[in-house]
Amino acid sequence: MRDDNDPGTLDPITGGLMLGYARVSTDDQDLTLQRDHLRVAGCNKLFAEKVSGARRARPELDRMLDHLRPGDLVIVTRLDRLARSTRDLLDIAERIQITGAGLRSLAEPWADTSSPAGKMILTVMAGIAEFERSLIIDRTRSGRVAAKAKGVRFGPKRVLTPEQITHARQLIEGEQSVAEVARLLGVHRATLYRALMPQ
Repeated sequence: MRDDNDPGTLDPITGGLMLGYARVSTDDQDLTLQRDHLRVAGCNKLFAEKVSGARRARPELDRMLDHLRPGDLVIVTRLDRLARSTRDLLDIAERIQITGAGLRSLAEPWADTSSPAGKMILTVMAGIAEFERSLIIDRTRSGRVAAKAKGVRFGPKRVLTPEQITHARQLIEGEQSVAEVARLLGVHRATLYRALMPQ
């Protein structure tokens, strides 16, 4: 919730709040330097946390993103404090943009979505990330096709050997129930049903 008694510094252009986000990866690192830089930049509403960028859960980041309103400006000292990858950065930037807020990095002046040039650069980055994702998908698909042509099987490994499956068929044809045969082989009924299905 927004604290009306402490509105924070307002962005002189948009009139929105200037919100700072700081993060360090380990408990041994100190947030003081980032906080100082963000205060000098005009932020007096800060969200800070000690958590690895590789971890999905970043509660203070989520709290800040939920706090955003149109015209607000998110300021970070460096982009790697905000995001763990290009894709992550673009996702966060999109969430910020959807609320009508902007993003600015102090160390990377080109990363300022409150300017037309910054918006253009992020759009180009999004296009490159999409292109990279398409290449990965194509390479993965080609690799699977080549592997299948060489006889490689995908999916979970067989739990039952071909001999066990043949034996199971014989037992079921001999009037034993699938449940009894599954229990005898030490597998779940669903596993046995899948094994008995024609390939």
